[in-house]
Amino acid sequence: MSKQKVIVIGINGHVGHFIARAFVEAGWDVTGFGRSNRQPIGGVRFVKGDAESVASMRDAIGDIDLVVNALNLPSHQWDKGRKEAPTERVIAAMGTSGKTLLFPGNIYNYAATDRMVTPDMKQHPQTPRGEIRVRVEQLYRQAAERGDMQVLILRAGDFYGPATKGDWFDLVMLAQAGKGKLQLMGTRGVGHAWAYLPDLGRAFEKLGWHRKELGAFETFHFAGNYVTPEQMGDAVVAAAPVPLKVSMFPRWTINAIGLVSPIMREVGKMAYLWENPMELKDTRLDAILGPGFNTPFAEAVAETIGPFFEAEKAAA
Repeated sequence: MSKQKVIVIGINGHVGHFIARAFVEAGWDVTGFGRSNRQPIGGVRFVKGDAESVASMRDAIGDIDLVVNALNLPSHQWDKGRKEAPTERVIAAMGTSGKTLLFPGNIYNYAATDRMVTPDMKQHPQTPRGEIRVRVEQLYRQAAERGDMQVLILRAGDFYGPATKGDWFDLVMLAQAGKGKLQLMGTRGVGHAWAYLPDLGRAFEKLGWHRKELGAFETFHFAGNYVTPEQMGDAVVAAAPVPLKVSMFPRWTINAIGLVSPIMREVGKMAYLWENPMELKDTRLDAILGPGFNTPFAEAVAETIGPFFEAEKAAA
């Protein structure tokens, strides 16, 4: 029996890398597409190409039935149609073949007043970035309604995972791990949605496996780990091999840095996500994934922080 095939476009990004790994571990025939093979994965056939070329993507997709669009742009480059353009190119590359597209969504589509965020909840984006995400998903919905493809969107909170760069653990929380400092993101007592990347990757694989049982356009919400800063801090401290001095990260510094950094300026506009308890819920996805799907929270945090303390462990 031949293996099922999947291609991950944008395999070098956080989510693309872990999605590809999950498909390999589940026994799929996996192709990765990107400008460079920056993070080689055993079992992945890498195809070098430029996602700005529809023809290049079309050739890479070939007869592969399942496509993951893990492309992303820095948030300060989303305006003036620049976020929609890569979406339109992927849609064009897939054509009208009826293939299945998997796409990582986020919580930007919802307002600060939304609490239990379920797939059937009406979307009221709080910010211009949220409006852009809604427009991107609408492009996919239109392609699905035309019968060109099946689209499955899996929405998740902030990513974290082992050996990743450019996430909140790397940029803020453990940026001063070498000095024994942990700075927590968020607002005391307020839950925040986190997604452990190995689990999220496996959830994408599950949706790919069950795709023929699903509709032409479906959205799912990955609950992940909904925890307060205090709960996250306790887990980090418990897993760290050295004592840590814990404090809250002063988020006003993001706005200050934003005066000179376009990226941080956009990040500052999303402060409401840290100030309001917005929890992702989806009983339908939970049923697909099955009981005990997620890695235990303490274990996920321990795996994530390990690389930050390699020197301390080596010296022990």
